[in-house]
Amino acid sequence: MNIDQLKLLSLDELFKIRDEVTAKLTDIMLAEKARLEERQRRIGMAHEVTRFERTRRQYPAVHPKYRNPNNPTETWSGRGRVPRWLKPQLRGGRKLDDFLIVPAFD
Repeated sequence: MNIDQLKLLSLDELFKIRDEVTAKLTDIMLAEKARLEERQRRIGMAHEVTRFERTRRQYPAVHPKYRNPNNPTETWSGRGRVPRWLKPQLRGGRKLDDFLIVPAFD
C-alpha cells in the first residue's frame, strides 16, 4: 500500500490498519524477547544478579606511611587518592618524604 492509497482511506480504516500493525509488531517483539531469553538461559546468564555476586579479592592490610603533622590521627598509606590534608602541603612546596612516618626502633 502506498501513500496515495492511504490518503484515500477514512479515519476509521486508518485506525484499523494502525491496530493491525501494532498487534503484528507486538507479536514480533514478544517472539524476539522469548528467543533472547532462551539464548540467555542457554549461556548461563539467566539471572543478571549472578554477574554482580562475585566476591572481591581480599587485599592485605596496608599500614600507614604518611602522617599529618598538624593532626597525628590523620594518616595515609600512600595508596588511592591523596588526602585533603596533604594536597595543600604539597602545593605549598613540601615534599611527600616530609610526612613519612618514622618507624620506632626499640
